[in-house]
Amino acid sequence: MNAIKLCNILWTPVMTTNKKLTIFENSEIRRTIHNDEWRFSIEDIVLILTNSSDPKQYIKKMRSRDGELNINWGTICTPLELLAKDGKNRKISCVNTKGAFRVIQSIPSPRAEPLKQRLAQVGYDRIKEIEDPELTMKRMIETYEKKWYPQERIDIRSRWIPVRKALTNERDQRWAQNNYWVLTNEIYRAYAGMSNAEWKEYKGIERWNLRDGMTPIELILTMLAEQATTDITRTRNAQGVIELKQASNDGWHVAFKARQELIEQTWKDPITDQNYLQEMNKPQKIKKSL
Repeated sequence: MNAIKLCNILWTPVMTTNKKLTIFENSEIRRTIHNDEWRFSIEDIVLILTNSSDPKQYIKKMRSRDGELNINWGTICTPLELLAKDGKNRKISCVNTKGAFRVIQSIPSPRAEPLKQRLAQVGYDRIKEIEDPELTMKRMIETYEKKWYPQERIDIRSRWIPVRKALTNERDQRWAQNNYWVLTNEIYRAYAGMSNAEWKEYKGIERWNLRDGMTPIELILTMLAEQATTDITRTRNAQGVIELKQASNDGWHVAFKARQELIEQTWKDPITDQNYLQEMNKPQKIKKSL
């Protein structure tokens, strides 16, 4: 059994044309999106990890053994409509990624043990990253490399993180509400003419981070805008939502000017409907040897 593969399915479900099923070995895990995150059928997970002939009965016994799990069952599980074995949509108990890992901890099966070891290793790695934050950056780069991201893309994303962090730190100090989405929409509109939701719709992004769908030049312009916003915020000592909105608008106007200059020099708009995630998932043509 490939425990790491199942762990990855639950942690970061891959993009797929089938939005209702994900395949692990020869088994299907039914899933659906609820509150902007994947929810998985707990029965399917239990079936895979225990090979039980009656997953529902197994879940009942598991809950009786684990009192804390049973007490929090209503919080962990959500009944959602999924396709049942009889071909009809029925309410099925579903869990998000966090809930799935909590349930796995309560499964005393040899097939679940590799996943438990994997989760223990992840916890250990995160503690080490707290001690040495440089390890976090290393893990991020390794993750992008495993996704076959080109080095240019990895470099841009790596440089963007401290820029974004500096901007959020300034906002934390100057506006306690931390409603970043308000300011993000403000700066997106000033720079690209669209809110975050509108830009995602323009690119055909359903639930993934908008920045993952941006092209390299869009990422660079975004980084320029956020750095400019940070500098303007500090220079003006902007405080509160009104002043921060104005600083965001003016910072992104810097990127807007760069965008206009690019249009004049290249005769094409750097803001496009191209979805970088879709481009990454297109099958690559392999050149034949002569």
